[in-house]
Amino acid sequence: MKRSEINIAIQTAKEMMEKYSWTLPHWAYWSKSDYENKSELRKYLNKHQMGWDVTDFGKGIFHEQGITLFCIRNGIQGDANDKPYAEKLLFMQEGQEIPFHSHKIKLEDIINRGGGDLAIEFLEVDEKDQELSNKINVLVDGEKILLDPHEPLILKKGQSVTVERNIFHRFYAVKGSGMVMAGEVSQVNDDNNDNYFLEPVGRFSEIQEDELPLHPLWNEI
Repeated sequence: MKRSEINIAIQTAKEMMEKYSWTLPHWAYWSKSDYENKSELRKYLNKHQMGWDVTDFGKGIFHEQGITLFCIRNGIQGDANDKPYAEKLLFMQEGQEIPFHSHKIKLEDIINRGGGDLAIEFLEVDEKDQELSNKINVLVDGEKILLDPHEPLILKKGQSVTVERNIFHRFYAVKGSGMVMAGEVSQVNDDNNDNYFLEPVGRFSEIQEDELPLHPLWNEI
């Protein structure tokens, strides 16, 4: 991805947060130079994978397959003395998707916080990653819903769904409904070790530095 694309994505997310009266921690608005004398904070944020995250999954088509995220709080998987939970905001433009993936450790709720309609599809696979045809039970705000594989679950503003471990899922902003600001409340998030994609992708993008960063990403702090 070009740094200019990342900057636009972050600025667009900030504008949407302003619309819905969301404010991030003060360091979310810092430039890279603002972190220079904050070695302990930098170490904490990087270790906990907290901050901005923009990716095109290595496909180079951010407007179709990509997402802008901000991790607000997080623990460390395997550390019993750290937080056992995480919280994120996720921003998807119309037609933009996160490809099918699952988590072996993390149990999560995905919430439509504002904007357009959020669609989520689910499926299960066997030990050879072949898709299974069995229906999938999901919990939508306490109500059990039975879905076919690939059947879109549409979440309106305020609705949420629980995504069980080892269930593959992809989500996207429904075309024609507007950009979506989603939320994620979960067990500890580990993007390095607990993301299992159905098809090979690059979780973190290679960046072409065509301009200065608006804000550093969490893995750049």
